[in-house]
Amino acid sequence: MINHKHKSGFVNIIGFPNVGKSTLINSLVGENISIITNKPQTTRHRILGIIDQYDYQIIFSDTPGIMIKPIYFMQKIMMQYVKKSFKDADIILFITEIGKFNLLNKYLSFLKFLKEQKIPILILINKIDKIGVVYSENMLYDTINYWNNFFPNSEILPISALKNINQDLLLNKILDLLSNGPPYYPKGILSDRSERFFVNEIIREKIFLMYKKEIPYSVEISTKKFKNGKNSIHIDSSIYVERNSQKGILIGKKGNSINKLGYFSIKGIENFFSKKIWLRLNVKICKNWRSNYKKLQNFGY
Repeated sequence: MINHKHKSGFVNIIGFPNVGKSTLINSLVGENISIITNKPQTTRHRILGIIDQYDYQIIFSDTPGIMIKPIYFMQKIMMQYVKKSFKDADIILFITEIGKFNLLNKYLSFLKFLKEQKIPILILINKIDKIGVVYSENMLYDTINYWNNFFPNSEILPISALKNINQDLLLNKILDLLSNGPPYYPKGILSDRSERFFVNEIIREKIFLMYKKEIPYSVEISTKKFKNGKNSIHIDSSIYVERNSQKGILIGKKGNSINKLGYFSIKGIENFFSKKIWLRLNVKICKNWRSNYKKLQNFGY
């Protein structure tokens, strides 16, 4: 039986690239459902992470970083995910970071659109763990004033997604804003995404961490086999690139790079599923997949 005072709602996380959106949702949910790297535009999909308690269910949504001028069709779809997040949100968490200025002119059109929304917006100033290391406390006050001038009707909360600073305070503020309602998903579900999706994301994360330049942005992963046994999982995944030269870089001399990628991918997948992983990786060419609508559909966009 569901508690009659049960609260529920959608809390959608938006913000600029590399401000800590994925770190925040992972910290809140307690699992690494969204990949994290120091490169911009790591997140490509809209990923739901769910917090369940007896008296509430909060559905968080991680979104790609805001882009002003998307180039590839894939990037345009990514920005559609961001825009869609406004339509079903009960609360918007807009994340920026301490010391990040000179953004109003660059993102003015988007920020005006955000300001016009009729739903509650919490402005989160992330990375305050850098105070005393990189920044002074005055920098935090300057950042708060900077955003308060543009969003005078929105509450501003300094946080550290990495160090979990003010996370309890953030959750309490969210619960205060949510209305009573039944859970949207069965209790105990972590995300709306499939097991294969998380395999793909873990492999893609390792590619972002291992390879440079255009390689991480040119790859897409598709898992064809996911055989889940009692103590182990057998997985066959394909890595798609756009050109032969990229395939050569990904594989490396005598297969050294792809073998290293396989090793780190296995470790990541084992940590996620807590089982022994048997992984086979294949590298294939899919020309211009980022600009081809049908190919993007096949990849789940």
